[in-house]
Amino acid sequence: MTETLVEHFFRREYGRLVALLTRRLGVARLELVEDAVQSALVHAMQAWPRAGTPADPAGWLYRAAKNAATDTLRRDAAFADKRPEFAAPTATADERPDDHLIGDEQLRMLFTCCHPELPDESRLALALKVVCGFGVDEIARALLTATANVQKRLTRAKDKLAEMGFNADEVPDADLPARRESVHSVLYLLFNEGYHSSAEADLIRRDLCAEAIRLAELLATHPTLGSPASEALLALMRMHAARFDARQSAAGELLVLAEQDRFRWDREMIRTAFFWLERSARGDELSRYHLEAAILAEHCRAETFAETDWDRIISLYNLLCEREPHWLHALNRAVAVAERHGPAAGLAALDAIAPGGDIRYSHWHAARGELLLRSGVSSAARIAFTAARDLAATAAERAFLNGRMARCEVV
Repeated sequence: MTETLVEHFFRREYGRLVALLTRRLGVARLELVEDAVQSALVHAMQAWPRAGTPADPAGWLYRAAKNAATDTLRRDAAFADKRPEFAAPTATADERPDDHLIGDEQLRMLFTCCHPELPDESRLALALKVVCGFGVDEIARALLTATANVQKRLTRAKDKLAEMGFNADEVPDADLPARRESVHSVLYLLFNEGYHSSAEADLIRRDLCAEAIRLAELLATHPTLGSPASEALLALMRMHAARFDARQSAAGELLVLAEQDRFRWDREMIRTAFFWLERSARGDELSRYHLEAAILAEHCRAETFAETDWDRIISLYNLLCEREPHWLHALNRAVAVAERHGPAAGLAALDAIAPGGDIRYSHWHAARGELLLRSGVSSAARIAFTAARDLAATAAERAFLNGRMARCEVV
């Protein structure tokens, strides 16, 4: 229980701690900061089971991280001379970070990690690691790449920032539009990792989704940094989050959209999402987040699955695939095509994405299995479901796919 609580607070506070300490110490000492924050976690896991959970866990972690950094820096006399505040005595018991300040620090750190001189993939990897607290394996899954590639990108990104001597306070106004696009990508990936969790025991990581929504709202409401795309992204997240409770049965089983009880959708959150979507429509900007949110809005408007406007959804997917070509968008479009024009049309669209089925993505194989099952080709459907199960990340997904495989036996 204590270990779970430590992990919860650490995940929630990790980015805040790194952002605050990095601003004080400089980007060149990012490795030291990460080590200090990791040290705070280890200290908590050792101390909290013995002494009990502190009344202010976030403040406790902050003080532990700062003290760990201070201890290291005290051994560096040259640095202590330049930054005397870190040569001061250990923080007092009542010291804790100011929440509002740290919120701003975290947003600033996101823009720091998305420096325009870093390659796009390095920006994403660095921000997911430093600000969101992702492990290397989680980043690899989020970016659909190998762990070794992520490690290389992180090392190069940190080396580049250190080489430039970049200060977290220095985010030139001229760079903001380019950086903001990368920040949007980071927040999207953070939410997606929570919504489609890769953690073995969790179908949904609500803590990750809540953190992504918090940061997205901070960005969308910022008088300088917000944009219509920021607002569309926030709308998209809130529409997804509104359906959390309906995605699982009382027994914890995964429920697909057609099986969900729409009375369990959070209608107040959907109304808030529509407010942000309508607000995002000002101006001429049309981002992928506008289109994805518009697609999800069609699902939210339909009172039943049968009433879904699939023609409208397909047209939106067509526009999305044209503007943002990606096989994941094409996969979702193929599912919509199947709902409107039948499983054979869906299979044709699906197989056009990856001829021969050479794709290592669970949802692609699951979608193919579903359409084959609807077409009455149960043997091929079972093969597809087996491939999907072997690639699935969570126990709930594997249980769902095992259920689909069982249906193949009786068809």
